[in-house]
Amino acid sequence: MHQLLLARAHGHKHHAGTLRFIRSASAPLALEIIHKMEEIFSVPFVEAYGMTEASHQMSSNPLPPQHRKPGSVGPATGVRISIVDAQGNHLAKGERGEVVIQGPSVFSGYENNPEANAASFVKGWFRTGDQGFLDEDNYLHLTGRIKDLIIRGGENVAPREVDEVLLAHPAVAEAVSFAMPHPVLGEEVAAAVVLHEAGGAHESALLKHCRERLAEYKCPKKVFIVHSIPLTATGKIRRQQVASAILDGER
Repeated sequence: MHQLLLARAHGHKHHAGTLRFIRSASAPLALEIIHKMEEIFSVPFVEAYGMTEASHQMSSNPLPPQHRKPGSVGPATGVRISIVDAQGNHLAKGERGEVVIQGPSVFSGYENNPEANAASFVKGWFRTGDQGFLDEDNYLHLTGRIKDLIIRGGENVAPREVDEVLLAHPAVAEAVSFAMPHPVLGEEVAAAVVLHEAGGAHESALLKHCRERLAEYKCPKKVFIVHSIPLTATGKIRRQQVASAILDGER
């Protein structure tokens, strides 16, 4: 939706009238989109984070004059947030791990599903399945879904970081990175992009753009230029579905 609004704006600033702020939740948004939205509509952009299992909102960037951190989803709102390792041990500020939550709005478990409950809770905390870290101000930064991490020869690559680099290219309107099977490394980094204009960039230029901004192991080895990126019924990107749709089309 935000990308459609930007496309309709055609780069021209718009008077927002009585609009006070723009909000985004439900799925990660690239910093490039946030900055463009604020520039075009001249109002604060607020990212939030929520889940049905926590009666929706769990954290949110505050409105001015309080401090916003674009790219983060703000401090906790109504719940406790922590970061844990695979064994459920709590990690220090700045360390990446799984986001876990506690609080009165967090549900107590899935009905008639003991297997899911055993996997979803650790030491009394609900496991969100998201990877992230808390900074020195307790603002939460999400780095991706744990199941979406690309493990390339033992190196972990957060797809969102690759997405943001591709979206910073002026020719790219949409981008999503994903794991592509590799016979030696297990997984390799690949990406699909939609261009603002057909022929606006070639794969070689996009790969060069990534190599200049990312460590070698994080760089996509293949960029698919497509007309559209598959979305769910609610407009979300599911990386594994994108990978299946694109890779199956290549076979």
